[in-house]
Amino acid sequence: MQIRLARQSDLEDINQLLYQVHKVHSDGRPDIFRPGNKKYTDEELAGIIDDKKRPIFVGEIDHHVAGYAFCVFVEHTGESSLTDIRTLYIDDLCVDEKLRGQHIGRELYEYVLSFAKEEGCHNLTLNVWACNPAAMRFYESCGLSVQKIGMEQIL
Repeated sequence: MQIRLARQSDLEDINQLLYQVHKVHSDGRPDIFRPGNKKYTDEELAGIIDDKKRPIFVGEIDHHVAGYAFCVFVEHTGESSLTDIRTLYIDDLCVDEKLRGQHIGRELYEYVLSFAKEEGCHNLTLNVWACNPAAMRFYESCGLSVQKIGMEQIL
């Protein structure tokens, strides 16, 4: 597998994966996520692909995107309560459901981790929905630990 920055020509493959990951969320939380949708419009996705502050890495096998990691640089500087810190946030990581179990997700994660270190980031962060315990187990197996917990009370 080759891991590289996403290109505009990857849009169709990335869209298929966006639908897959959205289905996991809409199945788990239909009160929040609309079934049959995806996170970004084609126009938004095209803009993100060109945004250097929001790199998307793709794992390519046989000229098809097998998985992706959407990332965002987050910087806090000059704030009164926070230290000056640069973080790479993984906004979304997905492996094609037909290819899961082949360590593609781990390779993508390790690539992103190495990239964050090279970019001088203090940490790598992400959020996981409680309705996705498989993702939680995966990230814990990669060495991530809980930083904070979001809570809710449905009204």
